[in-house]
Amino acid sequence: MTFDFGVTIAGVGHHLPSQVEDNETLCRNLEVTPEWILEKTGIKRRYLALPEDSASDYAANAAKRALEQAGIPASEVDLIVVCTFSGDYIFPPVSAKVQMLIGAPHAQIFDLQANCAGFVTGLTTASDRMRVDPDVRHALVIGVEMNSRYIDRSDVNSSIYMSDGAGAAVLSRSPKGTGIMNSAFFTDSSNFEAVRMRGGGSSFPIMGRNFQPESDTMEMNGIATWKQAITHLPGVIRKACAKSGVDPKEVEYLVFHQANFKMIEYIVKKMGYGMERTFTNVEEVGNTGAASVGIALSEAVAKGCIKDGQLVVLAAVGAGFNFGASVWRWHMPAKREA
Repeated sequence: MTFDFGVTIAGVGHHLPSQVEDNETLCRNLEVTPEWILEKTGIKRRYLALPEDSASDYAANAAKRALEQAGIPASEVDLIVVCTFSGDYIFPPVSAKVQMLIGAPHAQIFDLQANCAGFVTGLTTASDRMRVDPDVRHALVIGVEMNSRYIDRSDVNSSIYMSDGAGAAVLSRSPKGTGIMNSAFFTDSSNFEAVRMRGGGSSFPIMGRNFQPESDTMEMNGIATWKQAITHLPGVIRKACAKSGVDPKEVEYLVFHQANFKMIEYIVKKMGYGMERTFTNVEEVGNTGAASVGIALSEAVAKGCIKDGQLVVLAAVGAGFNFGASVWRWHMPAKREA
């Protein structure tokens, strides 16, 4: 199917908590040193939500900033996709609360759960809807996580990585040949149990029992995650490029899920790129799950790292394990004036 228009990112925005935890503070509860964390992950600090903070407020703040950059009123947003595993409640979806908070009464809403690959998946899902439904004028895609709500701060396997925050993008129609070109996805479910949060799920209900740390906090197998990412993420990027009709060597900029600086460095080198072709903030922000690509993209745009007309790849790996990559002919229109 061909279309006489493109779907592009017209605005981005993000929100981070006010509370910052550096490695020195975290290591008071761990039997490792700040230097060890930096050597293994490249992470220096992470952001932690305050007790009164909520995923819906974070998502709405990021969304408002993205809409402001695009010059699009919330009343013209016809689709809101919130990518998260840590919404305010198990249900109703946090996207419904966001619709109310930003004032977007016409927007269809749904939450999307693909863990850390959520934002890339959400952008593809929303752009597909815009291509086939002329009633969807603009879409909001938001990644938000409250990871710290599910972390045992004394668990070195999870606490050294995970952070809280939200990132958002506004999708709008654009000239043909600009915006998203194609996407590719892959799932290797053989390691389904490697990264998980069981407590509260229907197989591990919380009713009638006391808190159980072994099931009610996030469990992470870092080695399994590393192996999955370096094995499958390059292949998914190459597949997205092939579907887009471009040689991976032509890609001018990449924004990855910010899981681990060392992992990004390894994948970039494996694919034959230099680190100057990618943006990283995991060192200062940590791993914000489904929010990380959105936050990194927002910061990269703010710093002028991505230029109009460039071939840009967004890529992520999430628990499951699932992988996603999308190729974009970057075009961010000038802010629309009211």
